[in-house]
Amino acid sequence: MLLCGARQSVGERSRRDALGDLYSPRRRNDFSEGPWVLCEGVSIRIDVLLSDWPIMHHLKIWRRLLAEFIGSAVLATLVIGSGIAAQQLSPGNIGLQLFENAAATAVGLYAIILVLAPVSGAHLNPVVSLVDAIEGGISWRVAGSYIPVQVAGCVAGAALANTMFSMRVLSISQHHRITGPHFLSEVVATAGLVVLIFGLSRTHRAALTPAAVGAYIGAAYFFTSSTSFANPAITVGRMFSNTFTGIAPSSVPWFVLAQIVGGLLALLGLRALFPVRAFLPGDGSDHVHGASRPIEGSAHHD
Repeated sequence: MLLCGARQSVGERSRRDALGDLYSPRRRNDFSEGPWVLCEGVSIRIDVLLSDWPIMHHLKIWRRLLAEFIGSAVLATLVIGSGIAAQQLSPGNIGLQLFENAAATAVGLYAIILVLAPVSGAHLNPVVSLVDAIEGGISWRVAGSYIPVQVAGCVAGAALANTMFSMRVLSISQHHRITGPHFLSEVVATAGLVVLIFGLSRTHRAALTPAAVGAYIGAAYFFTSSTSFANPAITVGRMFSNTFTGIAPSSVPWFVLAQIVGGLLALLGLRALFPVRAFLPGDGSDHVHGASRPIEGSAHHD
């Protein structure tokens, strides 16, 4: 849900290659010739590190911020709008309402990431941006720019969804959600999401990320008692819709805290399951499937 700038050092770029970019395939896999450098104890060719930069590296920061704003707004509109529609189409049937909301969110999230990933990485989630910054995928400056835009986008999306269904543009939700099980559910949902995104990236299978994230979130609606917010920005946005998908202001800080805890736990899981050096390009093979042409996505940015 993830790239580095051309002015960064070779050592930083090698880490990007190790983590894997999320969405664009590698166009070269010749590691047999050319000058080599020692990065994190592993020899890597300079021309491999510096070639084939993902599209977003050449884009102005404002374009990437605009993509994050639009993506976050569409995500909030999708979640809240489908929730309102479900209430109207299936009154009194909570299970069916949840299914309709989950299905729309899963499919829509796939489409959003697919379209916007080449521009900004399609984080749409402050926890993803923070983890990416901690892991060296983007600079802290970029992460700090992404987060407020993501939150603003989700608030704008809530206003749009409310307006489309003839409701007040912004209304404060009265849906109190925080309990111990809900807190735990948000930790689990967020940790799973982060491990999924960065695990696919590190193992050079990032092209699967849009579909995998959509499928995971759709499933998490049902296997968590909180219905898997797993995103501080969408949590804040849903506070401004007093509907089926809303969340009361008093519950928001606890959900956000749980999501941050989940992100930090995911970092530990990533470092245990997917050590960077194990997935550095070496012999031109995919370390997971043994493919002769590895792919790298485009989820690390600066």
